Amino acid sequence: MTIKMDFKWYKIKKRLEDNYGQKLDLNSILFLIGLQEVGIVHKKLSKKQKLEIIHVAVCKLLSFWGYYEFEGNDSDGWPHYKKTNLTPCLTVFEQEKLIKDGVVEYFS
Repeated sequence: MTIKMDFKWYKIKKRLEDNYGQKLDLNSILFLIGLQEVGIVHKKLSKKQKLEIIHVAVCKLLSFWGYYEFEGNDSDGWPHYKKTNLTPCLTVFEQEKLIKDGVVEYFS
């Protein structure tokens, strides 16, 4: 991350932590984005559903760069994305950077 993007990431992270009153890691932030995208507010979720919510968030964030395309919502209102041919092979560090850049873009 560039210093500017790094600053934006920490600023967003701090704002979310202040709103929720606790420390948040990247997965927690992805979960919040996923909840926003799926539209679930108060519902008991299974572990599988929680992972699917995080997956929705990752797809949403990577769609900013064309790595995923939004296909539409299913009958339960869940958004579905399809992977495009643009998806690069990235290291774990590069993946995390790209996702953090997506979080910055999402909240901008």
